[in-house]
Amino acid sequence: MIGPQFPSWLQTQSNISHIDLSYSGISDTIPTWYFNTISSLRYLNLSFNQIEGTLPNIPLPSNHSPVVDLSSNQFHGHIPLNSLFNANMLNLSNNTLKGFDPLFCNSLLDHGTLKILDLSNNQLFGNLPDCWFRLQNLIFLNLHNNRLFGVIPNSISSLYQIQFLDLRKNNFSGTLPSSMMNCTHLIFLDVGENNLEGTIPMWIGETLTILLILQLKSNNFHGSIPSTLCHLQYIQILDMSHNNIHGPIPSCINNFTTMVELSVISDSVDAVIYHNDLLSSLRYLINALVTWKGKEYTFQKYLGLLRIIDLSSNRLIGDIPMELTNLVELVQLNLSRNNLSGCIPENIGNLSKLEALDFSHNNFTGKIPIGLGEVSFLQYLDLSYNHLSGSIPTGTQLQSFDASSYVGNDKLCGLPLLIKCPGDHNPILKEDDPHDSNFDDQRWFDMSWFYVGLEVGIALGFIGVCGALYRNSFLLDACLCLGCFNQFGDWLYVVINI
Repeated sequence: MIGPQFPSWLQTQSNISHIDLSYSGISDTIPTWYFNTISSLRYLNLSFNQIEGTLPNIPLPSNHSPVVDLSSNQFHGHIPLNSLFNANMLNLSNNTLKGFDPLFCNSLLDHGTLKILDLSNNQLFGNLPDCWFRLQNLIFLNLHNNRLFGVIPNSISSLYQIQFLDLRKNNFSGTLPSSMMNCTHLIFLDVGENNLEGTIPMWIGETLTILLILQLKSNNFHGSIPSTLCHLQYIQILDMSHNNIHGPIPSCINNFTTMVELSVISDSVDAVIYHNDLLSSLRYLINALVTWKGKEYTFQKYLGLLRIIDLSSNRLIGDIPMELTNLVELVQLNLSRNNLSGCIPENIGNLSKLEALDFSHNNFTGKIPIGLGEVSFLQYLDLSYNHLSGSIPTGTQLQSFDASSYVGNDKLCGLPLLIKCPGDHNPILKEDDPHDSNFDDQRWFDMSWFYVGLEVGIALGFIGVCGALYRNSFLLDACLCLGCFNQFGDWLYVVINI
C-alpha cells in the first residue's frame, strides 16, 4: 500500500510514460504538482482507490492518445470539457459523477482518438447529450446504471464504428431511433430496464446482423417477435423478457446458427483490440448482466460460453415450435409466465447442454417427455403451474429436483411429489388372524394332510420291516412273540396320536 497520500517522489519524475497506482489505498485529492509529471504520459491507472474531488483538467498529450483509468474512486461533479477526451480509452465508471458539462455540445470538442468511454455506475442525471458525432470513432460506450432519461438522441447513430452500446438501467423513453440501423458494427446492444416502447424494430435483424448479445428486457415493447430476428445467425444471448410481446414464437428460430452448431468459441467477448505506442494491444472485455438460473449475475470471463434465450413474462401464445429443439448448444431456455400451450416437444432431450429450463406458469398439457430426464447437465428445472399430467418419468434425474419444480399440475404424480400414481401401491399379504372363525379350519385343513402322510409313511415302513423279517424265519419267530408285538403296538399308537 502506498496511500493515503500520493507518493511525493513522483514530483521529481519529469518523463514518465506509464503510471499504475491502482489498488494503492490513496484517499487524497490529485495534487496540482502531479500534472507536471505526465507530459509524455501514455498509460495512467488510478483505479480502485478512494481519490476524492472533481475531475481535474489533466493535460493529456494529444499526440500519444493515452489510456486513462480513473474508475472505482469517489470523483463527483460534472464530466469536464478537458483533455481527458484526448485519451484512447477513458474509464470513469464507478464514481459519483452527476452529469455532463452544460457546454458539452456547444464546445469545439472533436476528439477522434477516443475509442472507449465507460461512464457506467455513476449518478449521471438528465438528458443524454445529442452531439455524439463529435466522438464518432467510439467503439465502446457504456452508460449502464445511471439516471439518464428522455429519448435516445438521434446522433447516437453517428457512432458508425460502435461495437458495444450499453444503455441499461436508466429511464430512457420513446422508441429505439431508426437511425441506429446505421450502427452495423454492433456486436453488443443492451437497452434493458428502461421505459422504451413501441414494437421491436425489424431493422435489428436486417442490418445489425453480427449481433452476439441483444438484451431488451424490462421495457414496454409490444407486438409480435419479428421474423427478421431470425437473421441473427451469430446471436448468443437473446433476452426480451418482461415486456408485452404477444403472438407465437417464430419457427425460424433454428436459424440462430451459433445455437445450433458447435463452433470454436472464446470464453470471453472482446469489445475491441486496439494499438498504441506503449502496448502492442489491449483487450477491453465486455461484461454483461445476465439472468442466470433465476438470479442476476455479471458475466465477463465466461460470457462467450453462454447460449441463452429468455422470452419470459410476456404474452406469447401457441405451441413451442419443434425447430427450437434444434438449438442443441443452448445452456438456458426460459419461456415462463406466458400463455403458451400444447405439449412439451418429445425431442426436448436434444437440448443436451441445457443447464437451466423454465416452462413454469403456462398452459402446457400432456406428459413430461422421458427424454427430458436424459439432459445430464440440467441443474435448474421449473415446470410448475401448467396442466401437465401422468407420472414424472422415473429412473432419471427428474426425481432429484425439489417438488416445487412440479407443483400446480393437478394431474401430475410420482416422486418427488407426494401424489402417488395409480399402481404405485404394492399389495400387502393378509396375516392370519387367530380370532378369525375360519382360522382353525384353515389350520386343520393344512395340518390334516401332514398327519395323513405321516400315518401312511409309518404303515409302509412297518410292512417293509415285516417283509424283511419274513425272509428270516428266526427273526420272524422272535418278533411274533406277544411281548415284542405288544411293545411295538404301544409305540405305534403313541406316535399316531401325537
